[in-house]
Amino acid sequence: MDTWLVVGLGNPGPGYAGNRHNVGAMTVDELAGRAVGGRATLKAHKAARARVAEARLRVGGPKVVLAVPSLFMNESGSAVAGLSKYYDVPAERVIVLHDELDIDAGLVRLKLGGGEGGHNGLRSVSRSIGTRDYLRVRLGIGRPPGRQDPADFVLKDFSKAERTEVLPFLVDEGADAVEALIDVGLLDAQQRFHAPR
Repeated sequence: MDTWLVVGLGNPGPGYAGNRHNVGAMTVDELAGRAVGGRATLKAHKAARARVAEARLRVGGPKVVLAVPSLFMNESGSAVAGLSKYYDVPAERVIVLHDELDIDAGLVRLKLGGGEGGHNGLRSVSRSIGTRDYLRVRLGIGRPPGRQDPADFVLKDFSKAERTEVLPFLVDEGADAVEALIDVGLLDAQQRFHAPR
């Protein structure tokens, strides 16, 4: 059965752990908690600068490599390329989870390929694996308030209200979206997650 590579983008270290930019990494941690047979622990990988766990997300399902690069966002593509090569996973079975300013906070959207929208992590992944044609789980964090610089906004922690009212649902929905992509494919998953709620 084909292996999937699921990568949550973020910046390394405890100082960044609660940042909006790290919601992709948070969602991979949620997926690790759902692994069949108990929580999968992400550990340093010998072939790429990333924390990695091999898991199955449902009984009888395909092997899934869950990964969080140990590099800063704008360099994370080298870890994705290294893991893709090590596990022999083609771009069409790579799923990248990332924060998205252009989607309202709490919403999840799925797509294959396209531009990077100024996201340095996506730009690094596209450059490193040599294509934009990989699956993306876009985790909505909304636009910054007022005139706040988007670069500053993504590097700030979720607010107290967001941590209780938005983040748990966003991470849970993002993890559900990954499972749906693997189980039913992009079009069926989009119909489910893009439907008005």
